[in-house]
Amino acid sequence: MEIAEEHHGYGYRRTTAELHHRGYCNNHKVIEKLNRLWYLSLGRKVKVPKPNPLFQLLKEVGGESNLVRKLKEIDILEVLYTDFTEIIYGKGKLKAQLMPIVDHRSKLVAGHALGPGANTDLALKAWGRAKRCLNHLGKPLENVIIHHDKDGVYLSHRWLNEIVIKSRVRISYSERGAKENVHMESFNGHFKQENRDLFWEQEDIEALRNIVNERLRYYNYKRRHSSLGNISPIEYLKKKGLRASEVSHK
Repeated sequence: MEIAEEHHGYGYRRTTAELHHRGYCNNHKVIEKLNRLWYLSLGRKVKVPKPNPLFQLLKEVGGESNLVRKLKEIDILEVLYTDFTEIIYGKGKLKAQLMPIVDHRSKLVAGHALGPGANTDLALKAWGRAKRCLNHLGKPLENVIIHHDKDGVYLSHRWLNEIVIKSRVRISYSERGAKENVHMESFNGHFKQENRDLFWEQEDIEALRNIVNERLRYYNYKRRHSSLGNISPIEYLKKKGLRASEVSHK
């Protein structure tokens, strides 16, 4: 027991060697049995990380964390949807992650970011662009809800600190993943389907990033949306009196 407490990483072989060094002549098979009997090797096993306290809280409140579901009407730029989506490029050999942030009513992509992996840095980059867009459009951030699933990025301290503490935006969580974020799933599906061949041909992530920027600009400024009366998101915002002269996609 003394050796196990002093040397947590020792298995029965090194424990046997240590006993021999101390003058004991125990057989290694005996030590192996004692290890199993007394669970002496448990001290060197990897500890299971504690569950995220926010995730535990969201499990307890259930559907109450979905703020969007409670709204009877949704105004322009009141609810923004987001999620990560995978883009295949390099003729099928490479993958990237795109995180768009899309307005419920106007369909405007207020911000986005593209990178090799779905992480907090990418999410914060996308939000930084969306935040500048909202400021440009004169939308007070405290009146905004951002809705997404319970991905680890959206439960992280850095994301919550930026969104809730610094930006004063409310967060809404999907209780059932994509099933409660259908607007985002629809955007991601259509955007990738419409541009699949273009993405497929790009040889590196910088080339892909340029194409994504270009196609999102087209989406915001020129693509007609039947739900908007067959006009673009920017034209829709202008009709509603917002100063939607320029939205950055870089």
